[in-house]
Amino acid sequence: MRALHPSAIGRATRTLLADLGHAARLLLRLVLLFPAAFRRPRLVADQIHFLGNYSLAIITVSGLFVGFVLGLQGYYTLQRYGSSEALGLLVALSLVRELGPVVSALLFAGRAGTSLTAEIGLMKAGEQLAAMEMMAVDPVQRVLAPRFWGGVIAMPLLAAVFSAVGVIGGWVVGVLMIGVDAGAFWSQMQNGVEVFADIGNGVIKSVVFGITVSFVALLQGWICKPTPEGVSRATTRTVVLASLAVLGLDFILTAMMFSI
Repeated sequence: MRALHPSAIGRATRTLLADLGHAARLLLRLVLLFPAAFRRPRLVADQIHFLGNYSLAIITVSGLFVGFVLGLQGYYTLQRYGSSEALGLLVALSLVRELGPVVSALLFAGRAGTSLTAEIGLMKAGEQLAAMEMMAVDPVQRVLAPRFWGGVIAMPLLAAVFSAVGVIGGWVVGVLMIGVDAGAFWSQMQNGVEVFADIGNGVIKSVVFGITVSFVALLQGWICKPTPEGVSRATTRTVVLASLAVLGLDFILTAMMFSI
């Protein structure tokens, strides 16, 4: 095995730092373009519809079946300790704290993130972004910013739908199919779930995941090679990088939120 030459290591390090700097500058521009993006709210609304409404089916179905599994597995686990009445609390906390934001973000990366990357990549391959620059139109403000903020807004809404449908799925399995007392199911959930400590932290997670997935998707489309092969590789990188980023950030946020 050949040893790496120090110059090769230096070039790789310099390239990595340059890429990170470019990504940081683009993220800063997107954040600073928040007022400009909402001067044309129709553009942002269209992106919320495109990213959120078209992802609603897979989010709803996935949330329902996750609720089914949580209800079934949670009941048989709690039954060992005579605490089957706490099934509603188990389902709700599992969804609003972890599974709702995380699974929704992973599905959002696979459904909406790839669409964003492919759309920006095809616009770059078709020289539409270059044509905007020739007409003195900033493509970051006109194209990227509305999609970025549309994804940031859509992600918490999808996570909320996922969690709500998951709770209904847990209720169907626990109460209707197994026979857990409905009053105990809902009362334990109502008494045990805190708005700020549980639901609020889940909302914060979903917002962070929305920023992460939307930015990764737009960045990969922005820097991809303007060829069919380059666009296809960019969409693959979007799913891989966004999924890894979501899982890593979930650990960091959980450690910060629930260890204080």
